[in-house]
Amino acid sequence: MSVEIKVPAVGESITEGTIARWLKPNGAVVKANEPVCEVETDKAMTEVMAPASGRLTITAKEGQKVAIGAIIGQIEEEAAAGMSPPTSSAPAAKDDGKRSAPTPKLQTVTEPLLSPAARQLAATEGIEPSQLTGSGRGGRITKEDVLAHLQQRGVTPTASPPSPAPANGTGATPEAAETKRGQDRRERRERMTPIRARIAERLLTAQQNAAILTTFNEADMSAVMALRTKYKESFQKKHGVGLGFMSFFVKASIEALRAFPVVNASIDGSDIVYHDYYDIGVAVSTDKGLMVPVLRNAEQLSFAAIEKGIAELAQKARENKISVADLQGGTFTITNGGIFGSLLSTPILNPPQSAILGMHAIQKRPIAVNDQVVLRPMMYLALSYDHRLIDGREAVSFLVRIKECIENPERMLLDI
Repeated sequence: MSVEIKVPAVGESITEGTIARWLKPNGAVVKANEPVCEVETDKAMTEVMAPASGRLTITAKEGQKVAIGAIIGQIEEEAAAGMSPPTSSAPAAKDDGKRSAPTPKLQTVTEPLLSPAARQLAATEGIEPSQLTGSGRGGRITKEDVLAHLQQRGVTPTASPPSPAPANGTGATPEAAETKRGQDRRERRERMTPIRARIAERLLTAQQNAAILTTFNEADMSAVMALRTKYKESFQKKHGVGLGFMSFFVKASIEALRAFPVVNASIDGSDIVYHDYYDIGVAVSTDKGLMVPVLRNAEQLSFAAIEKGIAELAQKARENKISVADLQGGTFTITNGGIFGSLLSTPILNPPQSAILGMHAIQKRPIAVNDQVVLRPMMYLALSYDHRLIDGREAVSFLVRIKECIENPERMLLDI
């Protein structure tokens, strides 16, 4: 009996996707609820699970566009029971009175399922997959599981070996179309992934449909850095997560949004929609592009809950396990270009939101304090906003309020 594998529904507005890759080869034996392929939509990557145990038959190729609900493969359930070898079509040998030795039954050995990053790291460190315990969906082994195994052994992971260069020496994948120009000059063309195409579309829409303006300020990070240094170890020990800068900026943004609710609003036609809740989007960079998962009701979260929520969402995004629900909504966004070394930037709005805060690299700079020139760790802050809704007075005052909260973090703790 065969069971069809169909593309699952991943969101109300999503009607199609692209087969990113098959996690199992054609003819492989799979277990029920085991990931067999990844389908990429314009918003997220989704794993498709095997609906039953048996032998996999693939009917949709990698890179093929498929509609939601389309059949992309089948599972032959008979294969899961015994996995007996196929019957030979050759004529039976004559009975010469000698009984041949019985053919041993084939046994199926199911190897632990590893993510590509985990498989590469395990191979580099000489770790057998059977030694690892998976914490991912369906027992899947992630890169973090391999790192945890190494940590238990007290081994520091070596640097990942560079990927071997292809025979053509261009660094291009075999699938990429190349046009040779002269002796040394080459070009390659690759189709945009659905997620990258969607990002491009949304950014262009934001630029065309909003009157985007950016205002700047800078914050002295001394107080926050001193607070982190003082309580870093005890915070980690109690909550099991590190105390980062992002939780301070989420808290500061909520204080500023409460003071200036129009920054938390959005435009819907000729109406202004005010939100009495604070769903904060935190931009995360992934191999597929920038994603903005959302912390729901962030005003109700503690510093520890914010740090845990950001870590969980970032891990899901980087492991292609983020759902459309994790990305939808959001009333205000924070992006941190400083982790890549950016000193100053003008972030683009995340529609239909009306404002976005940009964090940047921390640098020691000379500033005047009590008529004395001193060196302080400073961060430039940028607020891009929709001038159709937010006036300059509100935007500048909003950013000043964030600066005040960061430079005096006790204000957020005392709610003053």
